[in-house]
Parts: sequence; structure tokens; C-alpha cells
Amino acid sequence: MDTAEGTLPQRLRTLPSRLTNQAALTANRIVDQALAQAGVRRYHYKLLATLEEYGPGSQAALGRRTRIDRSDMVAIVNDLVERQLLERAPDPEDRRRNIITITAAGRGQLTRLDRLVAAAQDEFLAPLPAADRRTLVDLLTRLADHHGDKLI
Repeated sequence: MDTAEGTLPQRLRTLPSRLTNQAALTANRIVDQALAQAGVRRYHYKLLATLEEYGPGSQAALGRRTRIDRSDMVAIVNDLVERQLLERAPDPEDRRRNIITITAAGRGQLTRLDRLVAAAQDEFLAPLPAADRRTLVDLLTRLADHHGDKLI
């Protein structure tokens, strides 16, 4: 029986919810450090990836799609527009709202960020062989799909 100080009881060490949380904390730290090399945060990456995949949208629509709070979205868009990674233009159908579009520079930055995030994934999953990595992604995807918005 291990009674070393700092060792959790067995019932806690094997709880899937605790293990998932511990893994998520580590993964977030690794990804945050990787993105910091490019001077960005996860929500910058999320917004650029969303615009690249789904195309232009209003700030409100992007907020719903990315689940970034409306007040945070304004600051993120302002930051990325200032860096010339996004463009903001009035919506021709409703001049009260803006349409946000990724720029060529934004696409280039996204490509660089994809490489940083891929390296972070490799670092996080380093102890797992490729087959286990695929299984983990499959299992986590099934959990996320099952619980949907309840996870947020």
C-alpha cells in the first residue's frame, strides 16, 4: 500500500472524470505555450480556423459557432483586424452589422498555427502509440458528441 504524501486514494486516481480533467489541464497548458510562440491564444486560433473553414460571418454568428462570448468576440476581432489577419466590413444586407473575413495573411498565420498546434498534440500524446492516439480521439469524440452542449 502506497502511503506516500501527495498520492491520491485509488478511488480518485481511477475516476474517468478526474483523469480527463487532469489530461485537459495538461493539454491546455501545452497548447497555450505553443500558441504563445506566435503571440496568440486559443480563441484567436479558434476564430481563424472557423473563418477559414466556414467562410465570412457576422460577429454574432461567429460567436455562436465558436461559443466565444459576444463581449470577448469584439476584442478578439479588433485584435486580429489590427494585425491584418481579419477584415471587418459592413454587411451589405444590414449596415448595422459587420461581416468578418479572414485575410490572406490570416490564412498564412493559420497555417503556422496549425503546425504549432500539431506539435503540441504530439507533445501531449507522446506516451501513446498511433493506434492508441486514434482510439483516444474516437472515445473523446463519442463522449463530446453524446454530451453536446452539456460539456460547455
